[in-house]
Amino acid sequence: MSPVYQFTVSPDFPTKRMSSWFILNTWLQKATDLHIHLELYPDFASQRQAIHDDAVDLIYANPFDASMLVREKGFVPLLRPQDKSDECLVAVKQGSPIQAVEDLAPGCRVASTEDPDVNLVGMMLLEPADLDRHNTQPVSVDSYPLVAKALFNDDADVGFFLEDAYSELSNLVRKELRELVRSQISDITHVLLSGPRLTEHRERLIQTLSAMPGEPKTAAMLEELGFSRWQVVDREDTEFMIDLMDALMA
Repeated sequence: MSPVYQFTVSPDFPTKRMSSWFILNTWLQKATDLHIHLELYPDFASQRQAIHDDAVDLIYANPFDASMLVREKGFVPLLRPQDKSDECLVAVKQGSPIQAVEDLAPGCRVASTEDPDVNLVGMMLLEPADLDRHNTQPVSVDSYPLVAKALFNDDADVGFFLEDAYSELSNLVRKELRELVRSQISDITHVLLSGPRLTEHRERLIQTLSAMPGEPKTAAMLEELGFSRWQVVDREDTEFMIDLMDALMA
């Protein structure tokens, strides 16, 4: 009986893309002749527990978790979305008296998800107001639409959004929000990583996924996931990103 490899995706992807990941997984199994099971976790805590338990073999990881996976769990980078970086933006609701980050004061309420890289960069964007996690009040929610809801309900003064997640909000919701600032780091991205059990299959995965733009059907799958093609990434590129994340956390 062939081994089963578990695939998972960072929980910060937009909910409407859930079916697209299952479609990709079904196609990937057939294209590689590997038994790959997609398991999507409802939150970062449950996904990290699965990683801790060595229950993950292939993961589309956010930059923060990529650091742990590469340096502590022996994962190897395969691919990342081409020309697609993980930028964060800080927003308030329309009508807020806050016109710039510098208008924020200690004690302000910050709505965010558990997305670690977004929260890290978001707090960095608040530094011009001399704010950090010690002098702000966190308002933790489960999704980016709920970040917007916290702003609408005056449960938070400011919210952190993954740029892609913000663009996925409905026009009606975005019209009620106002962007204060967004990051322009460009070197922080999600990355597809494979674990030790997939060592002998890495090249097959890279070649199969890299060829997706060449066929209309698979190119459409990529479009449904929100990007145009996969780009091969080597260990050096990933180490640079990890070092950048470490510098941001310092």
